[in-house]
Amino acid sequence: MRHSGAVAWLVAAVTALGTLTTAGCTTGAAPSRVPAAPYGSHAPGPQPARPRALTDAEAARISAAEQRLVRRCMERKGFRYWEAEPLTAAESRTLGYVSDDVAWARTYGYGGRIRAEQERARRTNPNGAYRRSLPPGRRTAYDRALDQGDARVLTATAPGGGTVRKRIGGCVAEAERHLYGDPETYFRAEKTATGLQPLYVPQLMKDRQLRDALAAWARCMTGKGYPYRTPDEARADAERSIVTAAPGERFTTERTIAVADADCARTTRLRSVGERRERHYVDALRDRYGEALDTYARLRLRALDRAAGIVPPSA
Repeated sequence: MRHSGAVAWLVAAVTALGTLTTAGCTTGAAPSRVPAAPYGSHAPGPQPARPRALTDAEAARISAAEQRLVRRCMERKGFRYWEAEPLTAAESRTLGYVSDDVAWARTYGYGGRIRAEQERARRTNPNGAYRRSLPPGRRTAYDRALDQGDARVLTATAPGGGTVRKRIGGCVAEAERHLYGDPETYFRAEKTATGLQPLYVPQLMKDRQLRDALAAWARCMTGKGYPYRTPDEARADAERSIVTAAPGERFTTERTIAVADADCARTTRLRSVGERRERHYVDALRDRYGEALDTYARLRLRALDRAAGIVPPSA
């Protein structure tokens, strides 16, 4: 999915808004940005600046670089491999739970057309057809070359409890090592940094400033003729319109609702309030998870530096 959550609270709110009102929208993959205060911010004295978060376009560039590295590796091993079509800078914009970018919404709505194009590309992915065309022995060799050869299982403990595992090998592992260094170090930092939501979202959803901003957003939407209580409801209705509308009008309603949503988010400052209050609650976790947050951000900046020598920036 192209639009993964831009900010952790916006993604996490999907699962926690039930404490405030009904909710019903999912936003996809883990967020590309994780807010964090300077490492050791509770200690006295000067503190080193924390690594900055990536922009959406920078995160997309890393993904494109990983595809390029996998292709080169597979070709060295005697196989063809087609890279996924890279996202443009505009297409790589993440939305999260709410967006306040009216111009983007006017062009892309909630990204429905982008997701539809991505789904078509997934269904027609030439890598799958190529693999199926190989004789059994070569097909096995292809699988080993891609992600099964010398595979290892990485493990990480999620902040909310439980163990997360990932099996990695072959060219996929080689690409990750080139970009991030040790895959296990990155995997553990990533799962910690992107898994903090269960620890703070319940408090965030009870936050008075956020609740007030959400109520103001709902009043704004009602005034525009859309009596939704949450951005979840607005997006869910827009997504239903994509399914039920005539083909020529499939994305018209989506864009109309998305523009109203973004305009209300901007005028009520819902997004900015949410980001600020999220940082407040994440900062309270820095004593336990600050090192992982900084490691995650630092390794992603390392990956960006290496990606710069592999693929150009998004157009």
